[in-house]
Amino acid sequence: MKKIIGILGSTGSIGKTTLNIISKNSNYFEIKLLSTNNNIKLIKKQIKKFKVKNIIIHDLNSFNQNKIYFRKKNIDVFHDINSFQLSKKIKFDYVMCSISGLKGLEPTLKIIKSSKNIAIANKEAIICGWNLIKDELNKFKTNFLPVDSEHFSIWSLLNKQIDNQKDKIEMIYLTASGGPFFKFSLNKLKNIKPKQAIKHPNWKMGKKISVDSSTLMNKIFEVIEAKNIFDLEYKNIKIFIHPKSYVHGIVKFNNGLIKLLIHETSMKIPIFNTIFQKNEKKFKSKKINIDILNNLELSDVDNKKFPVINLLKDMSKELSLFETVIVSANDELVDLFLKDKIKFTDISKNLIKISKFKEFLRYKKIKPKNIDQIVKLNNYVRLKIKSLSV
Repeated sequence: MKKIIGILGSTGSIGKTTLNIISKNSNYFEIKLLSTNNNIKLIKKQIKKFKVKNIIIHDLNSFNQNKIYFRKKNIDVFHDINSFQLSKKIKFDYVMCSISGLKGLEPTLKIIKSSKNIAIANKEAIICGWNLIKDELNKFKTNFLPVDSEHFSIWSLLNKQIDNQKDKIEMIYLTASGGPFFKFSLNKLKNIKPKQAIKHPNWKMGKKISVDSSTLMNKIFEVIEAKNIFDLEYKNIKIFIHPKSYVHGIVKFNNGLIKLLIHETSMKIPIFNTIFQKNEKKFKSKKINIDILNNLELSDVDNKKFPVINLLKDMSKELSLFETVIVSANDELVDLFLKDKIKFTDISKNLIKISKFKEFLRYKKIKPKNIDQIVKLNNYVRLKIKSLSV
């Protein structure tokens, strides 16, 4: 019997990689749902190739412009996850949630009740709304699968267990490549242009996440994610710079053992292993690179070159709305940089400055209660940052 699959964000990088894996193992799966924001050209190709009958187009204008076309093709098209779930009573064996940004939080939360297993590649959802996600996972007994390479690695080293693991862990180490400017001087960093910052040396990623990698903000987010997912304290999580991106996670256990996980710089590997959890299929990969293994080049983070590392000192122990402030402020600052309105070094400098604002510090004491609370705060922070920058 084929497994029922849904992919939210099927036209993005993670979504396309997931479909690539499924296409090579089509006898195992049936895709019942795809979604896109507004990439109509690509989703048409995906529908045809995988014979999909249900799609969500999240962008309202794109939905209105294309709904008649799809319905004439006998494709059930929806604008949001709510209307899809009201119409269809599908129970998915596996759902990949890869919609980027905070707009991915609501679809992720909503699809949990329709999923047996859910892989979440949306950082913002886990950072800002993990308590809401956790409640839904528990309520509907849905299995959560971390798909980010670092969290997938830690999860694997913990024998694919998340709950009740913290007493076994002394320290978790997440590795960061250092991005394209790791060897640049501080003076040289001031003159970085957007076209330089979007070229990651090891991974093929989108513009925004590539900039986050170059400032190390992406790794700060992953520390917050790890703290939430594995129920740890910040003092139990450390970042190592590892330019070769061969080691993805290290766990030092309380019993003295240290385990590390290595794989190629390809998201196909973590995605493949969340889809095939029982090793029922083989993944064709390269031989071990002995040259890299003999010279891993792990090092501590230079907080002068990567000042955002200091943000971790200011994060509250418990999940709060302050994480939404940081995510939203960073989103807006990166957007301003990509539009060439601020300097590269202004991203980190302003982010640290903003994190000290009294009006934002109060959110450290407020736990997210619902999606609306997070969305409203995100909009407010972004407007505030934009006005300050102008």
